[in-house]
Amino acid sequence: MISISLIDVKKPAFLKLRKLKSYLKDIIVSEGFHPGDLSLVLCTDEYLLKVNQDFLQHDYYTDIITFDYCKGVKIHGDLMISLDRVLENSAIQKTSFEEELFRVVFHGTLHLCGYKDKVKKDILLMRSKEAQYLNRHVSRETL
Repeated sequence: MISISLIDVKKPAFLKLRKLKSYLKDIIVSEGFHPGDLSLVLCTDEYLLKVNQDFLQHDYYTDIITFDYCKGVKIHGDLMISLDRVLENSAIQKTSFEEELFRVVFHGTLHLCGYKDKVKKDILLMRSKEAQYLNRHVSRETL
């Protein structure tokens, strides 16, 4: 089951939760896995900073933290996303807030599917997969 929570933030007007859930299911199935319990938490910078400090001992802002609880081919995990960071990153990357939010959500989902992003070749593959799913699911007219 895919659940989406909002913590101290308003749901962006463009975000249709039912569609987002179907996109995530499609990514998971397309990558050869089965959807399990997946929680998407949209929150503020301050909330995610506290999570980063408490659970990972990192003292910096980030756009996403992915907690992986996968078992075999069943995808289980938590994607925690700072909408503040996504908005700032969209300005830096010169993309829309919508595109950047979907990219980050898809990025976290791809991590749960086993993709890494620590070395150049893995980063290139991750970016390619993000673009593939953005092109499949996010209308180019609205971006």
